[in-house]
Amino acid sequence: MGMKMAPLLTGLFFMGLLLACDTAGEDASDCHVLESPELPLLSKDGDVMIGGAFSIHSKIAQPSLSFTEKPTPFTCSSINLREFRFAQTMIFAIEEINKSKHLLPNVSIGYRIYDNCGSTLSSMRAVMALMNGDELLIEKNCSGQSAVHAIIGESESSSTIVLSRTTGPYQIPVISHSATCECLSSRKEYPSFFRTIASDLHQSRALAQLVKHFGWSWVGAVNSDSDYGNNGMAIFLSAAQEEGVCVEYIEKFDRAEPEKLLKVVEVIRKSTARVIVAFLAHVEMNNLLEQLNVHNITGRQFIGVEAWITADSLVTPTSFSVLGGSLGFAVQKTNISGLNTFLVEDFWETDFQCEENHIDVASKSCKENQDLMKLRDYNDDVEELRYSSNIYKAVYAVAHSLHSIMKCSDSQGCDKTSEVKPWQVIEALKQVNFIIKNGEQVWFDSTGAVLARYEVVNWQQRSTGSVHFEPVGYYDASLPPGQKFVLNTEAIMWPGGSTKLPVSVCSESCRPGTYKVLERGKPVCCFHCLPCPDGEISNSTDSNDCNQCPEEFWSNQIRDACVPKNVEFLSYTEDMSKILMFFTLFGVVLTVTVAVLFLINRDTPLVKANNSELSFLLLFSLSLCFLCSLTFIGRPTEWSCMLRHTAFGITFVLCISCILGKTIVVLMAFKATLPSSNVMKWFGPVQQRLTVFSLTIIQVIICILWLTINPPFPFKNMKIFREKIILECSLGSSLGFWAVLGYIGILALLCFVLAFLARKLPDNFNEAKFITFSMVIFSAVWITFIPAYVSSPGKLTVAVEIFAILASSYGILFCIFAPKCYILALKPELNTKKSMLGKSK
Repeated sequence: MGMKMAPLLTGLFFMGLLLACDTAGEDASDCHVLESPELPLLSKDGDVMIGGAFSIHSKIAQPSLSFTEKPTPFTCSSINLREFRFAQTMIFAIEEINKSKHLLPNVSIGYRIYDNCGSTLSSMRAVMALMNGDELLIEKNCSGQSAVHAIIGESESSSTIVLSRTTGPYQIPVISHSATCECLSSRKEYPSFFRTIASDLHQSRALAQLVKHFGWSWVGAVNSDSDYGNNGMAIFLSAAQEEGVCVEYIEKFDRAEPEKLLKVVEVIRKSTARVIVAFLAHVEMNNLLEQLNVHNITGRQFIGVEAWITADSLVTPTSFSVLGGSLGFAVQKTNISGLNTFLVEDFWETDFQCEENHIDVASKSCKENQDLMKLRDYNDDVEELRYSSNIYKAVYAVAHSLHSIMKCSDSQGCDKTSEVKPWQVIEALKQVNFIIKNGEQVWFDSTGAVLARYEVVNWQQRSTGSVHFEPVGYYDASLPPGQKFVLNTEAIMWPGGSTKLPVSVCSESCRPGTYKVLERGKPVCCFHCLPCPDGEISNSTDSNDCNQCPEEFWSNQIRDACVPKNVEFLSYTEDMSKILMFFTLFGVVLTVTVAVLFLINRDTPLVKANNSELSFLLLFSLSLCFLCSLTFIGRPTEWSCMLRHTAFGITFVLCISCILGKTIVVLMAFKATLPSSNVMKWFGPVQQRLTVFSLTIIQVIICILWLTINPPFPFKNMKIFREKIILECSLGSSLGFWAVLGYIGILALLCFVLAFLARKLPDNFNEAKFITFSMVIFSAVWITFIPAYVSSPGKLTVAVEIFAILASSYGILFCIFAPKCYILALKPELNTKKSMLGKSK
């Protein structure tokens, strides 16, 4: 995470650290440090030594490299309060252990704390000093014991990598309190590295879950161009893809690359993503914050990492306009008793004895670090300290390891005769398992890290205008799935002080009833929403496709649920049914009226001449023809389906049989008027009845066979209309239906032929021409019925059938009986025998 190492500068950091051997004789040599040794910022001697490396200053001034003279020393500036607190906490923990009667009871721990000034180059200088110490003469041997038994640090992953790779070959343990790069989990590359913080593997995945939780499917990503930023962002991007989150842009920059930083700012300004995942170290975040303020880019929802989300250095009078409402994962706050008092008072009195008013006569160390004196009475940050607990755990982990190695006990103390090797500390650290005084358990897993526990914090502003980091949830990897991540969304304050959740999507979610169609050339989060086709639904948001409804169901109007299809049939409540029923009943009334009229005039020549018995039977069958149409109306059932077709077939055959009988009577009557004709005795009333009965019984037999073999039945027709069910009567056997209809047609045709032959017979007695006309109408109706029946959809099929029944019934009624009723009702003077014989003139 620090500045990139330039080859030309590398050698400068080893100047003054290299050891040289001057030969003084054949068997004697002295090793001494060239130039002056690198001195620690804070130090104290002890029986065992712990080193520390922190970025107490965050900026470093590099010397000019003319290569003609010795470079001037580096100068550091800009105090980093948080890092300074780390150093203080380390000293506090060491002092607490030194006072303990149970942990290393007779052993004192010393410390050497270096300031690397936020630079990886300076980190190299510090680690060399920690290993070599600051003695000018190292006896007769250049290879000896390391000056420290363990090193606490560093804060940033890149600097920690430099530290671990350098100390690794010498098996000096390094324990970091905040280096989270997943790359450091490799025990092969970093066998001596430990950390009291979890790796970014957990944090990066938790970031993706956080983004997904709030429905932000379109985000921007910015990371430090370092091991920390690149590794963490790679894990986040992989997890985000699994969660269905799309990334509009991925930008990275280093703290030493202002040109790239300006490019990043421009990308953010032009982007449509309102949420930015910033996997940055706090230095890079500070640089980005400054530029966003300069360009007045506000209103973005930042998602932060532990490196900067609770950094006090980022809280400035103008920073809240950019970072207000930020959410991120932070190290949990831990209350360590006595720490706050030590940071503000005890440290300055015992471990940093520099008086601001006497700085001129103070030691060289005090003069070089007089800027630290400004922090002497500052205590605004101590309540928000988080990483300090990790420093505290790290020091105690080393102490417990030493306690184990030196075989310490309360009664006999520690064995100080044996020399403690750094590799022994590494092995002991793998086994430590202890509880600090606040009750928290500390141990290292197989990668050298502790369990992942984070606090979700939100940048909020109090009524006084001060910024605080409000806890709004937590992430605990030790909990079961489903309980690891808990958020209190009502407590979150969003950018601009809003309580409304920001929206960051490439495309608005597709509501239920629609499905997604991806935009060509764009990420999967960019899509169009199209309505589901008829008969298909989507009952969830952002469906990729629609589901077909079951056969008897159909999609509702908004296509988000399947509802039962409307079942359609010709019901009694419909207007069409009412009209048809009116004409049905009207036909019955007319038929009954005609029958009554004939009954009243049954003894008149006209009624007698028209074969009153067949006429009454014909009127009865016509009444049945009218009434059978009612069986076609209403919900089809098993009985109604069988009744409607058989009743129709039998009543019409009875009707046509009567007409056929009357036609034969007309022909026979004419033949009987011829001399020596004896025809009528062969076609008297008995024969007429037998004829009607015989013709009708044939239709009855056909219907019985039809009903026995394959009768009509109620059928849900879902082929004509996809959106509704036509409840109709299936014919069962089509052959049976067409046999019934065909038989009626044959009788009608026979009747028509006979009536046509008798149409020109003499006398008014002849009614063959009326029968002929009625059969023409009957045939025309049923011939046109066939194509209309086949082509009519749904319930119209039934209506067409009823219309055909009514039309043919009315045709027979009017053609045969209207002329007679006219004479009976309006021209009774024509109702005489002479008129019937055509002799009225």
